[in-house]
Amino acid sequence: MSDELSPEMLEEATPDLLTLEDEDGKEVTFEVIDATEVNGTRYLAVIPYQEDPESLQEDAELILMRIGTDDEGEYMDIVDDDEELITVGKVFEERLRAMYDIDDSELQ
Repeated sequence: MSDELSPEMLEEATPDLLTLEDEDGKEVTFEVIDATEVNGTRYLAVIPYQEDPESLQEDAELILMRIGTDDEGEYMDIVDDDEELITVGKVFEERLRAMYDIDDSELQ
């Protein structure tokens, strides 16, 4: 049995969704693209979720989120520290290039 997904299987695949509440109490849904650990901290790469595949944008904004824990349990923060964003962004860039078979010529 092949590990590759057929086009029919990809079409039927359901995305991993994550719904969070923003600071105004509004629910926002993201599609989880990838998850990894960098220097002992867990991170997610997400994009804003679009139910209608026709409305998907090729240049959707990738958001990096840090998963942390405190006395109340797990929480997620958007990575906004420039140094951390560059470090973690490079890791996700390499992972996503491999996952989606992206080469530099496609980014031009």
